[in-house]
Amino acid sequence: MTKFDILIVGGGAAGFFTAINLAEKNPQLKIAILERGKDVLTKVKISGGGRCNVTHAEFIPKELSKKYPRGEKELLGPFHTFMTGDTIAWFEERGVELKIEDDGRMFPVTDSSATIVDCFISLAKKHHIEVLTNHAVQDVGFDDAFAKAQTTTNTFFVKTSKGVFTCDKLVMTTGSNPKMWKLLEKLGHNITNAVPSLFTFNIKDKRIDGLMGVAKDVTIKVLGTKQKSEGPLLITHWGMSGPAILKLSAWGARDLAAINYKFDIQVNWLQHYSQEEALEMLMELKMAHAKQSPHTYAQLDLPKRLWQSLLIAAGIQPSIKWAELTKSQLQSLSRELTQSRYKVDGKSTFKEEFVTAGGVNLKEVHFKTFESKKVNHLYLAGEVLNIDAITGGFNFQNAWTGGYLIAQAIDS
Repeated sequence: MTKFDILIVGGGAAGFFTAINLAEKNPQLKIAILERGKDVLTKVKISGGGRCNVTHAEFIPKELSKKYPRGEKELLGPFHTFMTGDTIAWFEERGVELKIEDDGRMFPVTDSSATIVDCFISLAKKHHIEVLTNHAVQDVGFDDAFAKAQTTTNTFFVKTSKGVFTCDKLVMTTGSNPKMWKLLEKLGHNITNAVPSLFTFNIKDKRIDGLMGVAKDVTIKVLGTKQKSEGPLLITHWGMSGPAILKLSAWGARDLAAINYKFDIQVNWLQHYSQEEALEMLMELKMAHAKQSPHTYAQLDLPKRLWQSLLIAAGIQPSIKWAELTKSQLQSLSRELTQSRYKVDGKSTFKEEFVTAGGVNLKEVHFKTFESKKVNHLYLAGEVLNIDAITGGFNFQNAWTGGYLIAQAIDS
């Protein structure tokens, strides 16, 4: 049985960030990271297509907090202590320079997640943090039932697949791990059941057949709910993806799970124009291009293949000229442009990244310290909490903020 000052369960982004900040603030602490797998930082390695989307260039706490469908209110205070600018400075002070891309996402200038992984591994070694892999945690408690030892009730006992450890303070950074949620339930926490977040929509519709790779800024809503989103939509071989869809999947995670991912969406391909405004623009195009076929040139800033597909859907064949279009055809086209309905039948994971909505009830955590309100000296960070974000580096920022505040709280 090995005694540590602090045990961190979970060898991911939040776990390493917590451990390193703790060790830097207090080098005397004996710290270990327990990781169930044979490798650590696996999600960091694959994030951002292997480039690691470290954070997002949003520097106003309130605006940053709005990127979290669950956790917006709770993270506002913590972001005033540690957020994007602090993250950039933290990495740069340790030799990792970050860059901002056009969409605000931030990556290491090397464009390689190995830069972040190597930084964490080398800092863990430098500060003598023990990283114990293949240690699946099986139980957590305060007595000697599985330790066969006498101790005070302030000490945590942590049983893994390879042995028993004790610690004065325990940090759980285990992400969306149902087994760890069960252990936390045993310690008195309430868990919000997990449902997928950040997923794409499966749609089979002849209007988007063969349009893979076509992208357009749109407004989109889930019919029968209050869920609405806007931004780039990407047509894929299985349906629809892109930021507009991913935002819908994040904010609507629970609503969409409740209807088993079978629902109708309405897409406005002209984003902010109404059907009436679209009809007026089509009437003007009819006057301006009377002798041309509408199929010859894409209009209204639509990609040509999408424009032609919507023309066919409105019953307008390539042989017809603008001058020959009836009001009924123009009305049909204006509806396709602004009120296209598509039937969603299921979801797909967004790239390699799997994010869930669910975890420890946020009312049971002190967000100045990320300490449990139920169990003294138990701290929680990252996606073990019922916090999740849209894509773009925000989930990692939650991990950095939580880890930093835990280190600050334990050292104070």
